[in-house]
Amino acid sequence: MPPPPATARGPGAADAGPRAPGAREARPARPEQVQSRFWLVNLYRSGLGKKYVMALTGVVLMAYLLLHMLGNLKLYFGRESMNEYADWLRLFGAPAAPESSMLWVVRAVLLVAFVLHIVAAYQLTRMNLRARPRRYASRRDWVAADFAARTMRWSGVIVLLFVVFHLADLTFGVANPDFHRHDVYGNVVASFQRVPVSLFYILANLALGLHLYHGAWSLFQSMGWNNPRLNHWRRNFAIGFSVLVVGGNVSFPVAVMTGLVS
Repeated sequence: MPPPPATARGPGAADAGPRAPGAREARPARPEQVQSRFWLVNLYRSGLGKKYVMALTGVVLMAYLLLHMLGNLKLYFGRESMNEYADWLRLFGAPAAPESSMLWVVRAVLLVAFVLHIVAAYQLTRMNLRARPRRYASRRDWVAADFAARTMRWSGVIVLLFVVFHLADLTFGVANPDFHRHDVYGNVVASFQRVPVSLFYILANLALGLHLYHGAWSLFQSMGWNNPRLNHWRRNFAIGFSVLVVGGNVSFPVAVMTGLVS
């Protein structure tokens, strides 16, 4: 009697015979291809979801940059005015909340937004590279993309390094030998009197301007607010916001180096 036909394969059966012509080896699913029970997780795993995260966290960071620059204009009103503003930030919410607690809440929100912005940008870049592993061959693609878009990654790296140094210099004081707690005005002046620090601050803010310009421009497209009839307003907003923030920030080291603020 002939043996019955095999109805199941053992663990090693897949290697028993040659693979059928044209058959492809199964590949593990990528993280963005794995479905979850939660729609927000599925949305984030898509390229569109990552663009949403970058846009929303970008709005949070842009609002902070604007308010931070406006607050630092107190530098031009003297030591007492700027230190009073710094004390107000530190004591905001007291006595209902412990001293500096609201300031740390804001810092935590900014940290989360900053990390999400970086992670989403990195993951989106990886997705784009997988979708287009080879660079465009035509030089016209470089002409079509403006300089801010093409330098987005490098400007982001410079800004990241600047944030780390800026915190070490003026928040925690480990990079400022003349740091005195609760004397924000004196710390700023002492820091910007060091020419290399001022030059790095100016360079980092120019990189920030490129990053802000492209981010503010692409924000509307990422959120689905793209209308060809309003493109000129988008560009004007991107230019105006970038110039306002960068111009204000760059004025601080320039004012100290020229002796306008001392």
